Amino acid sequence: MEVRKSAEDYLEAILMIKEKQGYVRSVDIAEHLGITKPSVTYSTKRLKANGYITMDHANMISLTDEGMAIASEIYTRHKVLTCFFTALGVDPEIAREDACKVEHDLSHETFEALCKYAEKFE
Repeated sequence: MEVRKSAEDYLEAILMIKEKQGYVRSVDIAEHLGITKPSVTYSTKRLKANGYITMDHANMISLTDEGMAIASEIYTRHKVLTCFFTALGVDPEIAREDACKVEHDLSHETFEALCKYAEKFE
């Protein structure tokens, strides 16, 4: 199943927030992504319906196994691309922004080739 860029952004944000503070609420996602709480409410309903997240009785958000797999892949791409761009001499903030743009559209084949290429310089 193909996952839309916006869903990937949400799942990645949930993972990042969970790693940072140990729990995730809708308001945390809204703050992290710089969007409104109603937008988060709409999107989390869709993510829940698609089986990517669960919400408990206190409205704490958790990734399902399928959601975690997608979030982990995107977050790994983000970290690797940010490091790669920074190593090329790009300002770290610009590198993070560019990685966020590229992480969704880069093919698996190109990403793997980039990783192999980067290994030569470690």
